[in-house]
Amino acid sequence: MRTFSVLNGLSVISLKGGKEIGKVIDLLFQETHVEGLLIDKNGWLNSHLFVPLENIHAMGQDALVIDDVKMLSVYDKKQFPFYSLHNGTKKIVGKTLMSTEGEKLGLVEDVYFHENLGNIVGYEVTDGFIADLKEGKRVLKSTAPLTVGEEVIVIDLNC
Repeated sequence: MRTFSVLNGLSVISLKGGKEIGKVIDLLFQETHVEGLLIDKNGWLNSHLFVPLENIHAMGQDALVIDDVKMLSVYDKKQFPFYSLHNGTKKIVGKTLMSTEGEKLGLVEDVYFHENLGNIVGYEVTDGFIADLKEGKRVLKSTAPLTVGEEVIVIDLNC
């Protein structure tokens, strides 16, 4: 099990050619499954690339490794209408997480997922800086799909 925060900012390396392609900047997912990662491409032109989870060779401590740069595609929001953690109109970090029973659970901070399967298994939530210092951040385990609105995210914790 892994969180996105440990991948954020990692270099992306291609085995074929041994080239650094860019840096990991976001996790893209649908419902309960991670689809892939968003890469900020190195170079003058600021463009983003999408790497599907199944095309990732390894997620190491210092780098994300792919076999070939040909496994990446230019990211287009219309072509890849996924939820994200940090970027775009469908981002979830910082939004209020509510249970289906009407309980405010906190603000979404991170996502826990199985790196090989891509299944999302939980969410890290915060009640704010002071509460995090006193009590720590909480991990809410759930495999249920999220209902993502503009201001609030609803989750069923009974799944």
